[in-house]
Amino acid sequence: MLTVDTNTTLIPNKEFTKLASNDRVERIAKALEVNGIKTLVVETGEEAKKLVLDLVPQGAEVYANQSQTLDKLGLREEFDSSGHYEAIRPKVLKLDRKTQSDEIRKLRSAPDFIIGSVHAITEMGQVLVSSFGGSQLGAYAYGSKKVIWIVGTQKLVKDLDEGFRRIEEYSYPLEDARLLAALGMHSAVGKTLIVNREVVPGRITIVLVKEELGY
Repeated sequence: MLTVDTNTTLIPNKEFTKLASNDRVERIAKALEVNGIKTLVVETGEEAKKLVLDLVPQGAEVYANQSQTLDKLGLREEFDSSGHYEAIRPKVLKLDRKTQSDEIRKLRSAPDFIIGSVHAITEMGQVLVSSFGGSQLGAYAYGSKKVIWIVGTQKLVKDLDEGFRRIEEYSYPLEDARLLAALGMHSAVGKTLIVNREVVPGRITIVLVKEELGY
């Protein structure tokens, strides 16, 4: 695990911004399918947005997780503000973290749909997601009936070791800077979920996008 002096500004490792080749995308998509994760490949973010909106029926209960990918594609705004869905995130934001923490935890833990992204996917089809507090990880692992991850192909890595390096050397510095600017506090690689396999058919869908999206 990366140990960080909180007075130090970390420089993201740009090694992890390179988009994967078409051959690598195809191989990893097949590996994900073998691991029980439905995988769809698109060329652009706009295609990804349309596909995701087609996958989520209007009126569905949806938690759109904090995600640079969702923000860039306009998906969080669509799910939270369009009025076409039963949006969980706006309900959570209206609650008091100190006095209503149990209600917040329950709302976040088991929405029917959770939409977000991940930090790395290995050539064996293993998925890594890191979090400061872990609020989304329970829903990703088990709580949500449906999980949809939109993933730019710069996040494809060789193996778990390289996946952890990507999180610590690239994703973490950028998230730390974002949180510091937004809330005046540092982030941390607090908890990491590794999904080796999904046992419920059709529960998890990954949309791989041949564009650099998120971090």
